[in-house]
Amino acid sequence: MALPTLDWEARFANTDGYLFGEEPTYFLRDVTRLLPTQGAALAVADGEGRNGVWLARHGLDVTSVDVSPTAQSRAKALAEQHSVPINLELGDAHDWDYPEAAFDVVAEVFTQFSKPDERTRKWAGMRKALKSGGYLVIVGYRPEQLAFNTGGPRDVAHLYSEALLREAFADYTLLRLSIDELQLQEGRGHDGMSATIGAVWRKP
Repeated sequence: MALPTLDWEARFANTDGYLFGEEPTYFLRDVTRLLPTQGAALAVADGEGRNGVWLARHGLDVTSVDVSPTAQSRAKALAEQHSVPINLELGDAHDWDYPEAAFDVVAEVFTQFSKPDERTRKWAGMRKALKSGGYLVIVGYRPEQLAFNTGGPRDVAHLYSEALLREAFADYTLLRLSIDELQLQEGRGHDGMSATIGAVWRKP
C-alpha cells in the first residue's frame, strides 16, 4: 500500500507527548449524545487515538485506522489508560480496504491532508463502510481558518465549506451542522482561534 506523501510518521515520531492532546475534539464530544452506545465505529485517520478512544469509552467497538505506527502506539496506550479495547489498523485513509456496511458510526476528524481527488476516494470508502441507518460525523477547518493559521493545511482546496459538505452527502439526513469560530486547545497541533465546521448525518 502506498503511503501518503505527507510524512505523518515523522511528524508524530518527532513529537513528545500527544500532538493533538488526549481528549476528543470538541464537536465529537458535543454530538456523542446523538450516537448509539453500542455497535461498531470506524475512526478514520485517527492519529494518536483521542477520538477513537472516546468512541470506545462511549461503548462502541472501535476500529482506529492510521498510517503512522508511532501514532497507533500512543493510541494503544491511551486506550489502556481508559481501560477500553480498540482495534488498530495500519492504513492510508484514501486506500484502506473499507469493508461493506460494517460500521454503525464513521467519524472523520480534521483529516484535511487529503487533496480533492483523495478526499473523493476517502469519502467513497466511508460511505461504503457505513451501515444503512448509521451515523456519519465529519469535523474540519473552513476556508476562514487560513486567516488564523492555528492549525490545518494552508491550501484552501483541502478545507471544508458548508456547501461542500451539503453537496457531498445530500442523500443523507443532516442531523446537526455547526459552523464555529472558537478557541481550540487540542494539544500543540490545534491551538488558538479557529474556524471550524462539524456535521452529523444519518445514512438512509
